[in-house]
Amino acid sequence: MAEADRKWYVIKAVTGTEKKVKNNIEIELEITGKTDMVPRVLIPTEKVYHTTKSGKKVYTERNYFPSYIFVEAEMTGEIRALLLNVPGVLGFVGCKRKTDPPVALRPVEVSRLLGKVDELMSEDSAYIQPFVEGEEIKVIDGPFNTFNGIIESIDTERKKLKIMVKIFGRKTPVELNFMQVEKI
Repeated sequence: MAEADRKWYVIKAVTGTEKKVKNNIEIELEITGKTDMVPRVLIPTEKVYHTTKSGKKVYTERNYFPSYIFVEAEMTGEIRALLLNVPGVLGFVGCKRKTDPPVALRPVEVSRLLGKVDELMSEDSAYIQPFVEGEEIKVIDGPFNTFNGIIESIDTERKKLKIMVKIFGRKTPVELNFMQVEKI
């Protein structure tokens, strides 16, 4: 197929299942023999490291664009249907309904995306200082501003914390973004 007919599209996937959805897309393309029409399926990731409570450095890989999968495809009705029917795919970005035709990325966006992916692959790991379960933190934004709480669980992919805040003498679970809290 002609490379000129291929364009980049963005698929919205269920958060946290991006790798599984990518794998399922590649399997479906292999089974149907359509790998030449969709040559690249991409999930931009970056390597990050953080320190644990004991001071040990741990390297992890996180999605640069959570919930999004980029595909280079020659978009036909058959390919569109194949991609939409993969479990975990919610639809194409830019489409209000699944029946709408997919919107391709502009060439400027593609070059920026591919340049950023190359940059992420070549640069050293970024450093993040995450929160630690059991740590006491202070809420600095939102309805629970100025409350203190204890971290119960951490979702680093979504950058959310589940904390226990004491309200009227009762412990209440609250989910907040990393940006809404600070260490004490």
